[in-house]
Amino acid sequence: MTGPLGIVAGGGSLPRRLVDVCQASGRGAFVVAIEHHTDPATVVGTEHRWIRMGQSEKAVQALKEAGVTELVLVGAVKRPSMTELRPDLKTFKFLAKIGFNSLGDDGLLGAVVKGLEAEGFVLRGIDEFVHDLLAAEGCFGREQPDETAWRDIRRGIEVVRAMGAADVGQATVIQDGLVLGVEALEGTDALLERCGPLRRAGPGGVLVKLSKPGQERRADLPTIGVKTVEGAAAAGLRGIAVEANGTLVVDLPAVVEAADRAGLFIVGITLDAAAGAAAG
Repeated sequence: MTGPLGIVAGGGSLPRRLVDVCQASGRGAFVVAIEHHTDPATVVGTEHRWIRMGQSEKAVQALKEAGVTELVLVGAVKRPSMTELRPDLKTFKFLAKIGFNSLGDDGLLGAVVKGLEAEGFVLRGIDEFVHDLLAAEGCFGREQPDETAWRDIRRGIEVVRAMGAADVGQATVIQDGLVLGVEALEGTDALLERCGPLRRAGPGGVLVKLSKPGQERRADLPTIGVKTVEGAAAAGLRGIAVEANGTLVVDLPAVVEAADRAGLFIVGITLDAAAGAAAG
């Protein structure tokens, strides 16, 4: 494809990392930055346009004027209410057509992807450009889950699969087979904060984070980073299990260092293999 890579940037460091990759390749990037979500550092030294959430007409026009044909949606964006959104006419018609309040996050993102494709854009996943982001299978650091932890991981898989089928969330915290909490709109960091005071005596629980069934991989893969590890440690957890080849790990060396420092395991799992896994 010719032209700069279009990046609709949410929060966090991943959008800037993608900009850097584009600039290093000589292709360049055009960023649609979202007020109150995008880190201002994301757009330094690259073509960009700031928009308010809900200004899809302005965003599409800016992307087309910049010659964008390929587009990546990356970075955290908190889902707004319709009142907070203040949609322009184009956005309002789109949301009315798809039934904004009747869709879960993945359903909404899938509809957004289809809408952008209808505008002529080719949607790509960030892992197609930044190749070291996807979690590998196996343990990332020194610590490994024992048999008790594997039981909690298997229980967590059951819970997240059930949640995902209803398009609710991507993560749960399990301790000794008990569900301490599940992720909803608040996100993983807030889930961990909620679960800390609920910790029971005995070995700490496990955060299990997976893709939803039919996940729109180009827009909202589960993501962990150093903050996730720090939150898990503060909540008294003993480890984190993520889906191999289905979870983004931001700054893997720093994540491994943080996990080793905290004495937590991080393990990339395939769902079928985890069903029969036990400590070796």
